[in-house]
Amino acid sequence: QVQLVESGGGLVQPGGSLRLSCAASGSIFGINAMGWYRQAPGKQRELVAIITTGGSINYADSVKGRFTISRDNAKNTVYLQMNSLKPEDTAVYYCNAIKWGLPNWGQGTQVTVSS
Repeated sequence: QVQLVESGGGLVQPGGSLRLSCAASGSIFGINAMGWYRQAPGKQRELVAIITTGGSINYADSVKGRFTISRDNAKNTVYLQMNSLKPEDTAVYYCNAIKWGLPNWGQGTQVTVSS
């Protein structure tokens, strides 16, 4: 099994920044992509950003230019740098790792953007 542990969520004012981290452990061989999803109250979970082991990156249109995903393969960790945060970015953010085509999920970390 893959264990994913997220950190870095919290409360921030509009326009502020946060950095999320997700460390993978356990049976990590075969992971070919890691990323971040989010789920706001009353809404479906949606993709925020994803990065493959080859370095390909995709972002949701709503975060392009504000969020940056990166990974440290030596540490089996993926990061999400979030800048210019907006109230509509408020959600639980979930780390995701794709292994052999199947998703693995972290427990989620709350991000709240409010003045």
